Amino acid sequence: MAISETRVRPPEFIEAAGKTYLEDLSSAVGDFKGADLSKVYGAQNVAGLDPLQQQAIKELQSGIGAYEPYIQAAGAATGPTGYQQFMSPYQQDVINQTLSEYDLQAQKGLGNISQSAIASGAFGGAREGVAQAEYMSNSDRNRAALNAQLLGQGFTQANQLAQNQFSNQMNLAQNVPALQGQQVAGLTTLGGALQAQRQNELTANQQLNIQNLNQPLTAAQQYGSGVTQLIAGYPGKSIQEQTPNPSGLQSLISAGSGLAGIYRTLNPVQKTA
Repeated sequence: MAISETRVRPPEFIEAAGKTYLEDLSSAVGDFKGADLSKVYGAQNVAGLDPLQQQAIKELQSGIGAYEPYIQAAGAATGPTGYQQFMSPYQQDVINQTLSEYDLQAQKGLGNISQSAIASGAFGGAREGVAQAEYMSNSDRNRAALNAQLLGQGFTQANQLAQNQFSNQMNLAQNVPALQGQQVAGLTTLGGALQAQRQNELTANQQLNIQNLNQPLTAAQQYGSGVTQLIAGYPGKSIQEQTPNPSGLQSLISAGSGLAGIYRTLNPVQKTA
């Protein structure tokens, strides 16, 4: 049995706008479904380590135990024989030359004793022999003391150099890691800033891609909102139509939301008995 219906149709320009909206919305939904979302959401959007950060990691790894060579060098300088590496290779030559000069002067002194004995008429006597023996004893003792003094000076100088070496190496053992740490900190800070900038760029690009992807849908929705406002602002024209009873399937479809809601807005129905 046919049903007599009174349809209130909007002005033609509003109907045309509504159809355009439905077409645009359908096209936008189709484009959205067909878009490769992996390029937008599945792309690499986390900034990797900056080269400066990678360099900082390598510097930090290479710096582990960097103090050890200096500790070893410091220990070698203060060991039982540590001073020997600082002994002058020319020390013995200096000692030999000094003692040779001493011996020459000693011979002169011995000659002076003989000349004094001759002058006093005691040459070859017991008194000359005693004087010479006493002189030689003192000379030998002084010679030994001179030799010990020269050796002691060389040892003292070498020992002082060894102590200096120990202090220098210990300072390096402390300062080298500290300086390396400062360098690593600088590389990390600068690299982190560059990484953050790169992350901002990746995030901005992703947001732009999402915006571009959603733009057709957004535009269609805005257009549909305007069409709805037009429909509400213009009175429709009543038209009598005879339509057959809707099937069950048609009833289910017309009960939907979204696009069907727009359809019902464009085609309001008033039933009469």
